[in-house]
Amino acid sequence: MNKIELVIIGGGPAGLAAAIEANENGIKDILVIERDRELGGILQQCIHNGFGLQVFNEELTGPEYANRFIKQLKEKGIDYKIDTMVLDIDKNKNIKAINREDGFMQIKAKAIILAMGCRERTRGALAIPGKRPAGILTAGSAQRYINMEGYMVGKKAFILGSGDIGLIMARRLTLEGAEVLGVAEIMPYSGGLNRNIVQCLDDYDIPLFLSHTIIDIKGNDRLEGLWVAKVDEKRNPIKGTEKYYECDTLLLSVGLIPENELSSDIGLEFDNTTSGPIVNESMETSVEGIFACGNVVHVHDLVDFVTEESRRAGKFAAKYIKGEIKYIDRKIKTTSGNGIKYIIPHHVRYENLESKLKLFTRVTDVYKNTYIQIKADDKTIYKKKERQLTPGEMEMINLDKEKIPSDTQNIIVELLEEL
Repeated sequence: MNKIELVIIGGGPAGLAAAIEANENGIKDILVIERDRELGGILQQCIHNGFGLQVFNEELTGPEYANRFIKQLKEKGIDYKIDTMVLDIDKNKNIKAINREDGFMQIKAKAIILAMGCRERTRGALAIPGKRPAGILTAGSAQRYINMEGYMVGKKAFILGSGDIGLIMARRLTLEGAEVLGVAEIMPYSGGLNRNIVQCLDDYDIPLFLSHTIIDIKGNDRLEGLWVAKVDEKRNPIKGTEKYYECDTLLLSVGLIPENELSSDIGLEFDNTTSGPIVNESMETSVEGIFACGNVVHVHDLVDFVTEESRRAGKFAAKYIKGEIKYIDRKIKTTSGNGIKYIIPHHVRYENLESKLKLFTRVTDVYKNTYIQIKADDKTIYKKKERQLTPGEMEMINLDKEKIPSDTQNIIVELLEEL
């Protein structure tokens, strides 16, 4: 059995940032395990720009952003294995993995960082009526086929769901010569970033149908068309609003799910809202010495936020290995108040906080001219007015440690109507 101080599972943006940060904090014995054929994760197929505005203060494509971290990883001599599948992890930090070169491997780690990212929700989770013809695939799969494998997926397309990948693929298909008939979203608001709605739909005259969904599919061997209908407040189709679209391709952009099969095997505690593990201020899970970061914890909209969060995981994993984390029973709970869907981290140990506490959160609906308020028990410690808040855009709040009383029991984040 190989003994390694820090093992990071996942070589995407989260795993790379965590590995580099742990190395810079004194840990040299690090192994990054990636199941794909190259490092970089999902960024390698995201050839559009818009990455790095916060981390590097410049606009990069996905591969350019990933390459900066891959280059740092190699310069620091951090070990990594690609085309390697992790089969099992246990609470004692024993890892079983396999690849073609090394065969079956058993690794004993002092600390583990989970950075497996997320996967797309498929048609099977949607219960769309109709047969199973060719031409129906997830937006991410289409993105990989076109951008990395060089295959065109169709000539006349419709997109269900307004997640960022779906919006970006509407533009990508158009640029490759396909006709995109429209994007249907079952919710009354878009699930993607506002900039993607403008740059990917509005700029190419692609219609966005809010409060609409697909009610039937036509086609045997290949998709021939589909019916779209408006939905009511309970998301039930409204009779008489059906419209038929003739197309040969349907892309699904209906949500992302944190990739937590390995995490479940360990027996971590999970948040039902995010579908990711419960973490504290150190990005440490309910099992001591096992950390998590990036989309495996909760789905991010900006890779810059993934990098920010993963650096914290790498730094505290290094502190754990060096015995610098303080383990105490008293925890400050973070609570979602009015209009707040969830908060990361789920609880905080005051003694381990640095100068700032970074809170990641999403709202439950579209809000305009609203205040974000944070209370430490009954004391208001933060208030900021926001012109608009949407569920598709994650909020990151920097909270000064000095503003949080050391005896706080509960940090409450909530929205207030305009005062």
